[in-house]
Amino acid sequence: MKSEGVPLTGVGLFSRFGEVRHLGLVAALALLAVVGLVTVPENFATAANLISILSLAATIGVITVGMTFVIIGGGIDLSVGANMALASVWATTLATQSYGPFVMGVCAILVGTGAGLVNGLLIAYGRMVPFIATLAMLVAARGLAQRMSDRKTQLIQQGNEAVVALSTTRVLGVPLLVYIFALVVAAGWIVLNRTTFGRRTYAVGGNPEAARLAGIDVRRHTMLLYALSGFCCGIAAILIMARTTTGSSTHGDLYELDAIAAVIIGGTLLTGGRGTIIGSILGLLIFTLITNLFILNGLNTSDQLIAKGLIIVVAVLLQRRNLKERTP
Repeated sequence: MKSEGVPLTGVGLFSRFGEVRHLGLVAALALLAVVGLVTVPENFATAANLISILSLAATIGVITVGMTFVIIGGGIDLSVGANMALASVWATTLATQSYGPFVMGVCAILVGTGAGLVNGLLIAYGRMVPFIATLAMLVAARGLAQRMSDRKTQLIQQGNEAVVALSTTRVLGVPLLVYIFALVVAAGWIVLNRTTFGRRTYAVGGNPEAARLAGIDVRRHTMLLYALSGFCCGIAAILIMARTTTGSSTHGDLYELDAIAAVIIGGTLLTGGRGTIIGSILGLLIFTLITNLFILNGLNTSDQLIAKGLIIVVAVLLQRRNLKERTP
């Protein structure tokens, strides 16, 4: 369809701008690495610490990929942490575990996708504001997870060690869950940059009315974006079950804020229409590295939160400045 080619020009222009921004993010990562080498060289520059950073980033990273799609599409999803918790609890009930690790994984993905689909239906067809709809899902999903687990941590039972093996099994010294994270990032990049679905995501986020006139079913696409976010939550639930050997209603607390912050730092506009997967992952790695440095240096967690808050404010201010400079 000829009219669908319009958004590609904007995407191409932003890609060039994004490449410059990516260099800035890489420079920030390099600066943080230098800080680590100077302050805690004996603990920072080790293979074990690098694996720890990647493992910590993997779970939130998968969620961040889904969040990137949603925000580029002009939405927001506050329910990702609670959806992941619900998926982990549902997958680790004794009834589900009795069917084996494969069914546990499928259950987690179906629950996460289902919760995302409900968000999408409420927003696209119920015409609810994304902030309100996903906030309601956050509360409901967390409450359902608490009810199902009776506020208790559910351990992965004997016979389902295959789930835990995702964290303990290493290939070339790297846990399998990190490879899963890399596959999700690669798949997300391909879908966003090399498919009609990705082009439509930019179009819907940039100008929903123009996208509708171009023949795109905006409501259906919006629903699919939230289902995709939920799908990523389901995968993240599997990863956190592997890391902690548990399902819990407390999993994913404040993950939505970390994911949104990573996407913003990576250059995705909160108004939609512009953003990249690579930028979001670089933003996530910056946040993860900051957390790692605070832990290694024995600094207060509250100071860490203050630092992250300041980074978010600076990132948003830079976005506004760049938009003004590029607006004729």
